[in-house]
Amino acid sequence: MGVDELRRVSSREARRMMQRMGLSMTPLSDVEEVILRTSGKEIVIQNPEVSVLDLHGQKIFQVAGGEISEKTLERKASIPEEDIQLVAQQAHVSLDKARVALEETSGDLAEAILLLSQK
Repeated sequence: MGVDELRRVSSREARRMMQRMGLSMTPLSDVEEVILRTSGKEIVIQNPEVSVLDLHGQKIFQVAGGEISEKTLERKASIPEEDIQLVAQQAHVSLDKARVALEETSGDLAEAILLLSQK
């Protein structure tokens, strides 16, 4: 089937061809937003048109249109409990204050101790 022949295929014929190939397509109604989250960013698509294609039991989601916005995600550094205890002990402060200081200094032990010692 050539390109010109594909252009002349009616939607009814296209559905029949998809059925013969084992492919079904169902629109999802009332979709308000689609969020794609990676390790470093989040892509939000508002009011998209979403269809579910089912090909031999495997579902494929087709997202089209909509207003796209993108934002970078900030990841909080995971601060080990031992670091919190060490900073609290060295700076003579509570564990909560030590945790806050470590979060402010992105986990830098020496900088957190200095920060707390200056207060």
